[in-house]
Amino acid sequence: MFPIGKAVPALPFEKWRGIEYTGDGGIRRLKAIDSMRRDWNERARHNAFLYIASWRHDWTEESFFASGEADVQRIVHPILEKLHLNSSVSSMAELGCGAGRMTRAFAKQFQSVTAIEISEEMQRKAQKYLADFSNVRWVLVDGVALAAIESSSLDFVFSYMVLQHYPSDELIAASVREMLRIVRPGGAFLFHFNGSNRPTMNWKGRIISSFLDGLCTIGLKRPAQALARAAGIDPEMIGKTWRGVALRSDEVESMVREAGGVPAGFEGLDTPFAWCFGRKAPQTIS
Repeated sequence: MFPIGKAVPALPFEKWRGIEYTGDGGIRRLKAIDSMRRDWNERARHNAFLYIASWRHDWTEESFFASGEADVQRIVHPILEKLHLNSSVSSMAELGCGAGRMTRAFAKQFQSVTAIEISEEMQRKAQKYLADFSNVRWVLVDGVALAAIESSSLDFVFSYMVLQHYPSDELIAASVREMLRIVRPGGAFLFHFNGSNRPTMNWKGRIISSFLDGLCTIGLKRPAQALARAAGIDPEMIGKTWRGVALRSDEVESMVREAGGVPAGFEGLDTPFAWCFGRKAPQTIS
């Protein structure tokens, strides 16, 4: 076990769990994960608050963390009540804690919090903002695997506005497997995903975005960012590590069941703010 309040270092590529990293497919996955880490480090350096919560451009530290408190109250508490989970005596993990927007609220309410992040820059900011909390364990990961966290060791796992940025459904499925792995049998989960394939821009915007995403995919991110600026697009909001993939609820249900979870329900279906919640299947004694 790693001590609460200390950062757990990321493990080298060969120690990751949950995905094969051999052959051409493995190389593509490694490149995708490396792009995720680099892109989110860059976003953190530019404006961590904006890229975590992009619906507002004038965040202050006070308003940023107040929004996290409000979202925990609005989104998480009703599900905890449905699943009959008492946070004050429970341990939890937050996948993709960012700069700690919701982590601070969780640390006030849960017995212990494991804050998981792929971006060193994001984690560094979160540790600074939450320096007064001794019940937070910081885990830095190199990919989707959570090898530093013991299997069946936590009561609840949560993720918001993270999986929507993943560049492939394969990586999302791997993250779901890992989230369910670290939850104890009978423990609870709640995670957000993009459940809508409906276009959010006109055909011209879709063509431009698709072209810029393609440039990023083949390693031409800097030229793509220059073109984005010329087109009046935020250069940090291009590429598959921002736009990600959308999933149907039946796809998500299959991922959860294959990982040993039992979905209790979905909310926000067919929208960009879809949620899946439930419990990990209890162990059966033969």
